[in-house]
Amino acid sequence: MFKFSRTSFAVTVIGIGSIIIAFNVGFSAGTYAYGGATNNQSTASTTPPNELFSDIFAGQGGEDTSAPPGIDLSEVWAVWHLIDSKYVSTTASTTEDTPESRVDGMTAGLVASLGDPYTVFMPAKEASYFNEEISGNFVGIGVEIGMDDNILTVIAPLKGTPAALAGILSGDKIIEIDGIPTANMDTDAAITRIRGEAGTTVTLTVLHNGSDTTVKIPVKRATINIPTVETEARADGVFVIHLYSFSANSPSLFRDALREFILSGDYMLVLDLRDNPGGYLDAAVDMASFFLPQGTVVAREDFGGNTSENIYRSKGYDIFTDQLKMAILINQGSASASEILAGALSEHHKATLIGEKSFGKGSVQELVPLKDGASLKVTVAKWLTPNGHSLIHNGLDPQITVITTKKDVEAGIDPQLERAAQFLIKGS
Repeated sequence: MFKFSRTSFAVTVIGIGSIIIAFNVGFSAGTYAYGGATNNQSTASTTPPNELFSDIFAGQGGEDTSAPPGIDLSEVWAVWHLIDSKYVSTTASTTEDTPESRVDGMTAGLVASLGDPYTVFMPAKEASYFNEEISGNFVGIGVEIGMDDNILTVIAPLKGTPAALAGILSGDKIIEIDGIPTANMDTDAAITRIRGEAGTTVTLTVLHNGSDTTVKIPVKRATINIPTVETEARADGVFVIHLYSFSANSPSLFRDALREFILSGDYMLVLDLRDNPGGYLDAAVDMASFFLPQGTVVAREDFGGNTSENIYRSKGYDIFTDQLKMAILINQGSASASEILAGALSEHHKATLIGEKSFGKGSVQELVPLKDGASLKVTVAKWLTPNGHSLIHNGLDPQITVITTKKDVEAGIDPQLERAAQFLIKGS
């Protein structure tokens, strides 16, 4: 089963360098072409208030801050000045009207016009939350959210977090956050509303799969430490690795879990990627490398014709022989890096996929720092499996479909895991 002795398991894990969110610098704003505009009420100034923008639009050095040729922003500046001269607030909003807040709103609107839920402008506060989250711990409720058919949807509640304990489920549609409708709300704005001080409560109005009525679920916020790996050596000879996230230290923890598997003497392995919303790309490539020869394609990155396809290949640890029998559990909470790992091992015939169709998070985002702590998270590519299957909206279909019902969960029954064990033991 193994290509080395049990005492020689020292495998060097390559340091994580390339992650799904790559960091670059850029800011696009600055000099514009102006024109005149009038309405039938009055003549509004179309000149931008440059004295207010000299610092806001200052570049960080090297990036293009010039206006695209032929773009006329006179209407924008006309509206700006009309607001200054006519607008009277009728809301109880605590947001202060400042030049900076207006520019943030203009930038957010520009980005929103793309219609891509994963391309988002994040003002400094939201960007700070995002950076905390990818570092591995933060204050919140412990739920990964995304867009499904333009509806804010729970990808996965993280194991043991307030969201999971409160009854939030993968696939739940979030209709309201503290009574505020989520229609037209992007994921990062939703995250900002869900996040808050530890010990406070946020109430989510959700629609469970298969239900016609919404339910209100109060969830108390807490400091979240993202779980990573748990192992289970079953009495029937099946060894289970539950992988909950692809964090920076996931490869080393996964290596330790594989070491436990080897020392157990078992040869049947279940890798549980259910409700794993993904994370670091290199973690997925590194884990796939334990099962694939060097140079084998793990994933393809399609830049849509902007540049040539980028191919991620196995590092070739390839420690198992063909005696290994492996199944991977997926469900609608399996996304991003989970789909990359599962897709690679399935298409290279190293594992059988069991469970439910995965989420279909098949796009790559780049995080671009802007001025004063703001960031732009912009989609730059699509993920494809080794055979060229696009993950966007399509997800992965299991070879063996097993549905886990709410009654199963309430009864503590796991039909997907039991079916995987049956498959590995009996071969069918």
